[in-house]
Amino acid sequence: MQEYDAIVIGSGPAGEKGAATAAALGKRVAMIEKNTALGGASTNTGTLPSKTLRETALALTGMRARNLYGVDLSLRREANIRDVMYHETQVKARERARVLDNIRQRGVDLYAGAARFLDANTIETGRIQLRAEKILIATGSSPFRPPEFKFEDDRIHDSDELLEIESIPKSLAVIGAGVIGTEYACTFAALGCDVHLLDGRDSLLPFLDREISLALEKALSLDLRIQFHKNEMVKCCDSEQPGQIHLGCASGLKLSVDQVLVAAGRSSNTASLNLEAAGVTLGKRGIIPVNEQYQTNIPHIYAAGDVVGFPALSSTSAAQGRLAMGHAFGFLERSRMAALLPTGIYTIPEISMVGETEETLKAKSIEYLVGRANYSENARGQIIGDCKGFLKLLFRKSDLKLLGVHVIGELASELAHTGMMVMLADGGAELLERACFNYPTLGDLYETATHDVVLQCDLETRQSMQGD
Repeated sequence: MQEYDAIVIGSGPAGEKGAATAAALGKRVAMIEKNTALGGASTNTGTLPSKTLRETALALTGMRARNLYGVDLSLRREANIRDVMYHETQVKARERARVLDNIRQRGVDLYAGAARFLDANTIETGRIQLRAEKILIATGSSPFRPPEFKFEDDRIHDSDELLEIESIPKSLAVIGAGVIGTEYACTFAALGCDVHLLDGRDSLLPFLDREISLALEKALSLDLRIQFHKNEMVKCCDSEQPGQIHLGCASGLKLSVDQVLVAAGRSSNTASLNLEAAGVTLGKRGIIPVNEQYQTNIPHIYAAGDVVGFPALSSTSAAQGRLAMGHAFGFLERSRMAALLPTGIYTIPEISMVGETEETLKAKSIEYLVGRANYSENARGQIIGDCKGFLKLLFRKSDLKLLGVHVIGELASELAHTGMMVMLADGGAELLERACFNYPTLGDLYETATHDVVLQCDLETRQSMQGD
């Protein structure tokens, strides 16, 4: 029996940052990881691989170069799978090494193997038993596999398996237009694949501001030639014969494609933990319910990251892991989640948002003004060749406080952070007007969009005075 102050199960963002936080507070920490590669899905099958694959697709196909110079600078041969995966492999290896180095530097003891609860304080891994007063479950999630798809067929993939394909398909059906499905649809379309994107909803990524969602759908259709099939539910998948796979939908739509990606959500990795022995309750698809401090129904057992469900982002998972262990050991500065959490979606074009949308503001009956600035009218936007991107700011009408930031275009996920910091400072148009941005930069879009709103206010004031 090995005694610790804290045991962390899983080495993804939540587990790594949680373990590092506890160790920094002077606690003796053990980490258990069942996979040979550290870093969880974020490093190995999800966030970094998919985003790296996107960048590789843009580079190999010369998409950015065509926009910049008006000429085709793409490879004059078909890119093989080694071309596409080379950079992804390098990025994963470096991130795994970084995670291991961080754990070692913090003095965290690493145990290789699966974890299984014996009671609420004792965990078994292999033949070793570990005991601690605090436990953090950060085991992540795995792709959900609907029973109608035969995943043993090497032409049918979940989002983890897709990274192991042996060749780039000529046609691909993506079942599920959530974030993961849409991101992969863009990447494979950029690589020259004929992509069909099927979803049971009538809009693309409906949590986005409606204007951004429509702009993304237009870009996917016109620029990448992705065929988007709305309100479609796949009822059958015939993969019995060699060659193409045949899909049948409830509407009667039939499709024949070379390969299929099923992006039907994810399930928490909790089945093998024997949580019954610890008394921890579970929700749908193995999700662990937690409170604001990420405590389970057993107060000294915490859970963070994908295993607790939405929003299931690498950034939020890391923050949750820090918060959980900060709370566990009385470090109050680490016991509150950030008031605003940004969302970055690595489609082509890229999207990012933080705060309110027009739809949520209308639902709350909050009067607002919209400020817009187009990449095409920005010097840096012209330099990088993005003529379709734009920044959209939502201000409360009464005091011009910034309530929402929405960006579609190159470097959107970087650009959104400026607005997030203004919002965290409870600022708005007055603060942004005082700011001086480097030129030429995309940051200068904030000045343009804010000036747009100030002019609207000035015009409304003048019209009101004339009316009086």
